[in-house]
Amino acid sequence: MVKRNCPTGILGFPVAPLKEDGQLDLNGLEANLEFLLNNGVQSVFVACGAGELHALTQDEYKQMVETAIKTVDGRVQVYTGVGGNIQHALEQAKISAEAGADGYLILPPYLIDPSQDGLLNYLKAIIESTDLSAILYQRDKCILTKESLLALCELPQLVGFKDGEGDMEFNTEAVQLIGDRLEWINGMPLAEVTMASYYNLGFRTYSSAISNYIPHISVKYFEALQQGDHKTMHDLLEDVILPIHSIRKRKAGYAVSLIKAGMNIVGLPVGTTVRPPIAPVEQGHYDEMKEILTAALEKYPAPVGTEQVEVS
Repeated sequence: MVKRNCPTGILGFPVAPLKEDGQLDLNGLEANLEFLLNNGVQSVFVACGAGELHALTQDEYKQMVETAIKTVDGRVQVYTGVGGNIQHALEQAKISAEAGADGYLILPPYLIDPSQDGLLNYLKAIIESTDLSAILYQRDKCILTKESLLALCELPQLVGFKDGEGDMEFNTEAVQLIGDRLEWINGMPLAEVTMASYYNLGFRTYSSAISNYIPHISVKYFEALQQGDHKTMHDLLEDVILPIHSIRKRKAGYAVSLIKAGMNIVGLPVGTTVRPPIAPVEQGHYDEMKEILTAALEKYPAPVGTEQVEVS
């Protein structure tokens, strides 16, 4: 029997580094992964939303998955993203299994607004297609009822539920109903903003966008939350997290392009190129981001022993 455990703590979501001509940069991906690992993330999720899954060819997807597994080399769990077109999702699940991934995060189906039975058929087809562990992602076109989620819990491959919808009434009832059968993951935009609320419901895990460029801030915030250090939480929210979140909300697509901008600002070799329909960060917003990160790194320097970054 497969021993299953869902990733916990702070989850790292590397980007899909692109060269100026738009081609995939695997060296940049390796650098992104090493930076995350050297700064304490407890798992990596490759080719997901931040990794522009929607814009990858299946060959590029395979390259990213294989590169991640080779680079990580067993140091932490590696999950992939699968989703969209059902045939593509099944092929991605197969690629992930053959490459040796630990599991996958199931992103929503494309365009269709499905019924609950149609959505269950979609999710079950993917989950049952391999023996890898699976995490559901509640957002956009994939919104489950409690009854549907409970039905999916009968599948042993299902290990986690990631919420990107923010329906706290649903989350409260789901946690109460299902308990520790699943790992509960906060997947809201810039999750540090809402993590205190989720923590009170029993969510102990979250995906961190800022871990790609200031991971020590994410770690510092999460440790303060766990210790009930409200002063540190307040200061980090005021000085760093909410200002970044304010820029992120100004334009659709910044969920991806602002991460690359932050990484570029601190000198990580991933570039700022994104694929349409995502647009790059506007210069004025880039300059604001640079000011925020300059002040943040001065006030909250990375601990000795972690990989250092500085604004360039």
